[in-house]
Amino acid sequence: MNRVSMLYRDIACGVAAAFITLMLSLTFVQSTALPPGARGSTIVFVQIQPQHAWFGQPEPAVLVD
Repeated sequence: MNRVSMLYRDIACGVAAAFITLMLSLTFVQSTALPPGARGSTIVFVQIQPQHAWFGQPEPAVLVD
């Protein structure tokens, strides 16, 4: 039984490694399929962070006794 479980583990690890390698290879091929700048217009999303009331005050806080 030990030999069967080791064989099953080795096959499972080999299949997982082959799958990971295949996915990384496909993403590399997809990312290098077109030369730089050849893609269509891409949407650029810029988020502006609103000013919080507690940060960036025009005057420093003064502690009064």
